[in-house]
Amino acid sequence: MNLSVVVPTLNGRDQLAASLDSLAAHAPDAEVIVVNGPSADGTTGMVRERDDVDVLVEISARTINVARNAGIEVASGDAVAFLGQDLVVEESWFGALRSGLETAHVATGPTHQTLQGGMTTDEPEERDIAKRHVTYFNGRNVAFRRRTLQDLDGFDEYLETGGARDAAHRLGGLGADVEWLPEMCVRREYEADGGIERRDWGWKYRALAYRLVKNYGLRPTVVRRTLAHAVDDAASAARDVLSGDGTPTGWLGNGRDVVGGISTGISDGMVARARDRSKSRNPHGLSTRADRAVARYDWR
Repeated sequence: MNLSVVVPTLNGRDQLAASLDSLAAHAPDAEVIVVNGPSADGTTGMVRERDDVDVLVEISARTINVARNAGIEVASGDAVAFLGQDLVVEESWFGALRSGLETAHVATGPTHQTLQGGMTTDEPEERDIAKRHVTYFNGRNVAFRRRTLQDLDGFDEYLETGGARDAAHRLGGLGADVEWLPEMCVRREYEADGGIERRDWGWKYRALAYRLVKNYGLRPTVVRRTLAHAVDDAASAARDVLSGDGTPTGWLGNGRDVVGGISTGISDGMVARARDRSKSRNPHGLSTRADRAVARYDWR
């Protein structure tokens, strides 16, 4: 098996360096592709000075799914993996990946996070939706057979978030097997100065409604799942208001963002479903875009 590893990056030079070091140590024969877009912290210079990166692709878009597709376009391996810029692969990662792809179309595994009090990990998530079995995966630690990526037509570039979950639904529609391997593990180190990231409620629900409607149509199951998510988040935000961690104005503003996101996602999902009636359900995929790379450095 010839493996290509795509590492999308944005303003994460030091984290990226650690990620590349781990690939050099534990998957030295892999083809490494860094997709940078567009960083302003010296990432380009750092990558160009390394001798363990095979291709550097510079893109102008800041969305992860555009970066993933840009990496797919230049990858030459018969298997393609995706790794987050802030993750390091552990010693068992490559062996588990290779073993997984011998029997499954897609292989994925857990993320271990080192905390001050120990280490956390995550568990596989699966569910059945409209007679389709869906196995979710972390888009920052996953490997595909190349043929499977071609059948998917890559990732959906409409989505600014939720691209991996959308791909999981589409894999279910294709009948592709996704294998969860505990040994295909990556690690994120604890950062003491990490801040709290503000959630974009509008895009969260726009992406949720879009991918459900695009993949399943506007059916009662889709409506129930979307509303259930919204009710849970509204209740959680209301508890924050009562505890003093939020404000009534913020709660109302988030509610407007959620309603607007759902409306836009449903509308765009119906258009996308009509535009691509194939099993790949990807009207914004690899085959429809040709302007991803601004510059390319290929040392192969």
